[in-house]
Amino acid sequence: MTASATSSADSVPAASPGVDTDEQAALRQSVASLLEKKSDSEAVRAAMNSEDGYDPALWSTLVEQIGAAALSIPEEFDGAGATWVETHLVCEELGRRLTPSPMLGSAVLSAQAVIAAGDTEACARLLPGIAAGEQVALCWAGAGGWATPGVRADSPASADSVSLTGTAHHVLGADTASTLLVVAVTGDTVGLFELPASADGVTITRVPVMDPTRTLSRVEFNSASATPVTTRDSFLSRLRAAGWAAISAEQVGAARAALDATVQYTQERKQFGRVIGSFQALKHRMAEMYVRVETARSLSYSAAALVAQAQELADGPEADAAAYAAEIEAAAAKVYCSEALQWITGESIQLHGGVGITWEYDTHLFFKRAHGTAQLLGQPHELLSALEVAAGL
Repeated sequence: MTASATSSADSVPAASPGVDTDEQAALRQSVASLLEKKSDSEAVRAAMNSEDGYDPALWSTLVEQIGAAALSIPEEFDGAGATWVETHLVCEELGRRLTPSPMLGSAVLSAQAVIAAGDTEACARLLPGIAAGEQVALCWAGAGGWATPGVRADSPASADSVSLTGTAHHVLGADTASTLLVVAVTGDTVGLFELPASADGVTITRVPVMDPTRTLSRVEFNSASATPVTTRDSFLSRLRAAGWAAISAEQVGAARAALDATVQYTQERKQFGRVIGSFQALKHRMAEMYVRVETARSLSYSAAALVAQAQELADGPEADAAAYAAEIEAAAAKVYCSEALQWITGESIQLHGGVGITWEYDTHLFFKRAHGTAQLLGQPHELLSALEVAAGL
């Protein structure tokens, strides 16, 4: 009996849901094969207990051989120029393995913040490095969450800089990043600012987390000088849409892995002389798990398609409308996938007979990832309130 809750790359069909082209299928298979070799249960546990909280060698391989960090970055900025869907399916595979990596914090949130801003100079300055695997962290949340940034931009320190004061919470990968991007309150609006992680007035502290496969930090700014990045009106809508969609992709991958582990366990565990997976009551529960996995995947990839459409449009009313539509769909995906993964991992632990919560099994790690990702970029009940307003309820 294996303690791992992950399944082999062979279990990923070449034409799995969310994949529309042979190139996308090949990308998914390449990522799955690499993670099967380099990110099994033992490797994940070693990475999350390491000093950096992830495996730098695996990240280098993902960047250099797969091009994971460059996928959604335009070719003019040394990226691959792929659609958002390619990044989405890589996030799903990383979620399926619980692979600790800078993908979400740097290659998704930070890269998409720069792209969403629409500042060509900032894109040319920052995106080539991110595409090459350099780590950038996005500072955003205040003490109460992501609705209100925890940092404000004060009067200019010079003609081309501002002074940042405040604290950003729940920052992904700040302790290993070389550059910080800060979503901060500036006057009556919200802006984006850039500064080195080693800048004067910046203090980065890694904080305890529930999900040990992902590091979070608190970043304090005390009159730190930063460079403003010009942003467009749809900046936050675009950033939220990409972030929520990527998280939902991770959640779909984790949900499938939890289901696969549960099916495997119930096919091995015997009681009353029969494998417990043959009991009708357990079959019904696993069938419901499967339905929720597939429903979550459908909604997640629907959001990915709208994010991709929004990114293909230039500025203008049509582009802003597309960004807003992507934001709404991604919010719905984040809510549904968060709740689905929490329920599925809870069922997985129950169907493991309780041993799933023990250290020997990975099921408890998926359970912790479920509850951790549900909080990232806004809790489900907060997003539901916003969706109710958008729906006119």
